[in-house]
Amino acid sequence: MTILVLNAGSSSLKYQLFAFKADGTHEVLSKGGVERIGLAGSFVAHKGRGGAEIRIDGDIAGHTDALKKVFAALCDKDCGVISGVGDISAFGHRILHGGEDFSSSVILTEENLEKCAKNIDLGPLHMPANLACVEACKKLKSDIPNVGVFDTAFHSTMSKTAYMYAVPYSYYTDYKIRRYGFHGTSHRYVSGQAADYLKKAGCKTSRIVTCHLGNGSSVAAVKDGKAADTSMGLTPLEGLVMGTRSGDIDPAVIEFISRKTGESISEILTVLNKKSGVLGISGVSSDFRDISAAAAAGNERAELALSVFAYHVKKYIGSYAAVLNGLDAVVFTGGVGENSADMRARITKDLDGIGIRLDEAANKSIARGVLSEISKAGEAVRILVIPTDEELVIAKETYELVGGCA
Repeated sequence: MTILVLNAGSSSLKYQLFAFKADGTHEVLSKGGVERIGLAGSFVAHKGRGGAEIRIDGDIAGHTDALKKVFAALCDKDCGVISGVGDISAFGHRILHGGEDFSSSVILTEENLEKCAKNIDLGPLHMPANLACVEACKKLKSDIPNVGVFDTAFHSTMSKTAYMYAVPYSYYTDYKIRRYGFHGTSHRYVSGQAADYLKKAGCKTSRIVTCHLGNGSSVAAVKDGKAADTSMGLTPLEGLVMGTRSGDIDPAVIEFISRKTGESISEILTVLNKKSGVLGISGVSSDFRDISAAAAAGNERAELALSVFAYHVKKYIGSYAAVLNGLDAVVFTGGVGENSADMRARITKDLDGIGIRLDEAANKSIARGVLSEISKAGEAVRILVIPTDEELVIAKETYELVGGCA
């Protein structure tokens, strides 16, 4: 069974092609991405058979055109891995927001797509592109099943106590204003990997804080495989300081800045989403590698940005230890979580009071791409670095939903 996993942004489309055997084992046949959809300089970067890479340049007006370019790459005579769209058994789609309609992955029937459309206003930046990609797949070949895997679904096990905002209750009943959380496929994958590791190590409980750290960052509290709380909210703007997002701030800041500058709410929200975070503090970049280099060279604002980011992650770890009534493991994942030994050290410093102690040598010497433990031997709380694989989660969900009928 061949599954094409698609992750559509407003001007991009990432993809991976998986082949599943009858026993559920799999391999990745190909992967790539389409950039600058609808903009000048559009192209496809594709890695195919034997690791061969090709680039296809040309105008790409929308997601239908983008998908055609993807299939041109997948069927390329030199590095292609399939003969045509008919070789695809199912499409698996990352869908940003399931609202309260979807607590698990679903086959995207017309009824389910109508429900998705009603949630566009909960994710106006991502949802139109997600659904446009589904429509493009249907146009390409209407009899291939499309499966939606929702960023928010993993967090649907949060209690009402955890997800309610202290605003007039009618905001919730009328407009569905509440915490939803994102990065769900990542938190689900790494918490599952961590739980398996803890079980093998003889741990009888599974109280895990997962830290997905990158340009977009979030933390989740996971108890026995179920999400108890998470840092992102109605939108991905809430929670941690991020690459360009402010994270938690006093809501009155928006009105205060509007009075001072004359900017509209929409303009200020653009600043909070795209010009804040470590970029806003450092003035250097949203890329943690650039900021780290600047801090090492003596840039005080760059050092401050790194310190603020680490401090906020540490606060969430501590608060979620309270939510879970103790910790068995802290997991680092995402581009920064997996690759920055310095940031892991900053975050875990002075957390020995709650049983978190870093093995500095192990932290600096871990192999990339494999689950690694970096806590000191004998500590009750394990510190783990686990590479995330969101595309694999989407592929497996798709396989489970359509495998019996493909």
